[in-house]
Amino acid sequence: MKQENILTPTQVNQYIKGLMDRDRLLTGLLVQGELSNYKIYPSGHHYFSLKDREGTLRGVMFRGDAASLRFRPENGMQVIAGGRISVFPRDGQYQLYCARMMPAGAGDLHVAFEQLKQRLFQEGLFQQEHKKQIPSYPEKIALVTSPAGAAVRDMLRILGARFPLAQVYILPVRVQGEGAAEEIAAALAWANHNRVADLLITGRGGGSMEDLWAFNEEVVARAIYASQIPVISAVGHEPDVTISDFVADLRAATPSNAAELAVPDQTELYGALHALAVRLEHGIGGTLQRHQRQLDRLGQTRCMASPLNYLQDKRVLLDYQSHRLSHAAEGGLSRRREQFIGLSAALDAMSPLKVLGRGYSVARQSNGAVLTLIRDISVGDSLTLRLLDGSLDCRVENTHREDL
Repeated sequence: MKQENILTPTQVNQYIKGLMDRDRLLTGLLVQGELSNYKIYPSGHHYFSLKDREGTLRGVMFRGDAASLRFRPENGMQVIAGGRISVFPRDGQYQLYCARMMPAGAGDLHVAFEQLKQRLFQEGLFQQEHKKQIPSYPEKIALVTSPAGAAVRDMLRILGARFPLAQVYILPVRVQGEGAAEEIAAALAWANHNRVADLLITGRGGGSMEDLWAFNEEVVARAIYASQIPVISAVGHEPDVTISDFVADLRAATPSNAAELAVPDQTELYGALHALAVRLEHGIGGTLQRHQRQLDRLGQTRCMASPLNYLQDKRVLLDYQSHRLSHAAEGGLSRRREQFIGLSAALDAMSPLKVLGRGYSVARQSNGAVLTLIRDISVGDSLTLRLLDGSLDCRVENTHREDL
């Protein structure tokens, strides 16, 4: 055995790695398979396996490449992964170094749209209970859109024609390309922080799904959901549907339709005001006519036709009532007088003076108490006898008890 033919594991791995790196087929490879064991490490790198019925291929997507993913890879998903096959010298295992990935059979944007839509729906961002009512007569409207597009011109024209009383502000943002979603979200947050309007309209004109993608970004959806000011989403043409349409308080088919939904039509308002004025005029006229008829009826009454006769009638009635009151008072006094005489006679009959007048007297002890029993007095005690015309001071010489 020759010494120069003996290699270390690292040398073997490096040799095989060199062979694979020089193979043009393995350096620009597309592999379709089912994702399994998909994990995202704290470093931001994605590790996974691609498998079919008979085999498995390990793969890795580094953080820089994974940042370009527009959907969230999940286990069981059929994908097409592009990259190169190489060996990791430390382990001696070959794997796919994935630079890009897309769902098999469907575009990555479509999959990303459905995934975000489902996740936000489960979080409750689409609930009807959260949606705010659009003001009927907004005083200030802010347009969060591109200042150079046809959409903003259409909205300004329609808003001015339908409801010129509203003040319209433009919050200029990019509506497509890198960083557009962040600009839209920041403008919505700024409008809420400064309360610049009663109503916000965000959107843009039509385009491809890629052109409209800023309004499918999660950052825009959460900014709309967090807005305390009602938001109308107006993105693309009528068939176009974005995530912002689901989160917004009101979805408009187009930017022009958003302007129509945002404000009332001044022509219709003038018509309604005219109808109200006619109704008010008729109502006031009818009320005045009723009051005039009532006044005419009152003017024909006797008291209004001849006030003196009315006063004379009241004088006669007053005399009659006075006579009745006097008669009633005299009758009452007569009855009270008879009652008084009767009570006086009864009281006089019961008077102690009447008893004294018949020869009786009242004996009182020295303390003023009326003496009624022999046992309450003793020989030698002083008494006062009350007679009809005076009193006598007496002393008890003797007592005689009688059985009752």
